[in-house]
This record gives sequence, C-alpha cells and structure tokens, in this order.
Amino acid sequence: MKKFLIWVAIALGIFLVVTNPTGAAGSVSNIGNILYDAAQSVSTFFTKLF
Repeated sequence: MKKFLIWVAIALGIFLVVTNPTGAAGSVSNIGNILYDAAQSVSTFFTKLF
C-alpha cells in the first residue's frame, strides 16, 4: 500500500507540473520558504537557549 501511495503522489506531481507549471513552481517555492523559516526559528531558539 505504501508503494502505491508513493506512485500516486509522483503521478499527481507530474500531472500538476504538466498542467499548471506556474502554480506548481509557486507551491514548491512556498514549501521551500516554510522549511527555511522553520530552520531559522529552530536556530534562533537554540541560539537564545545557550
């Protein structure tokens, strides 16, 4: 079941890139910004902790 869900997610990703590349790029950019902000917050937390 896990492999099936992975293949479905990959197929959906390819479909979104083919049908709406601008929207897909924006989504990836937003996810990247969220991860960057989270890493910055964790870094700030540990800096203030010590």
